[in-house]
Amino acid sequence: MAATQIETVSTNADKAKLAGAATLVVVALVGFYLLTKQGPYAQWAALIVGLAAAVVLFLTSESGKSLVAFGREAWREVKKVVWPTRKEAMQMTAYVFGFAVIMAIFLWTTDKTLEWVFYDLILGWKK
Repeated sequence: MAATQIETVSTNADKAKLAGAATLVVVALVGFYLLTKQGPYAQWAALIVGLAAAVVLFLTSESGKSLVAFGREAWREVKKVVWPTRKEAMQMTAYVFGFAVIMAIFLWTTDKTLEWVFYDLILGWKK
């Protein structure tokens, strides 16, 4: 099945919303650092209010709406996942650890065999 490509046209108003959201983020950060003499409450209030306004403005743009739709679809897919039971998870973990131990033994045996073949038999370097 061929994937359909959806292309959205970004309007000037949408671009203005995104630019406004970016500007609000910068203003919030600048406000946070400029309000050091007013105390931490004023700093954090400026930062939180500025960032909240930027998020609201972003979510009203077409990109924000697409992001929200993507999040909803992703959440819907996560709900469809069938998670393993505790017993199944423990069994799979044991299989992975067992495989790792078997591979470690195999690689160690291969290493020691090649070491013996090259150094002892071929080169004659006895330890």
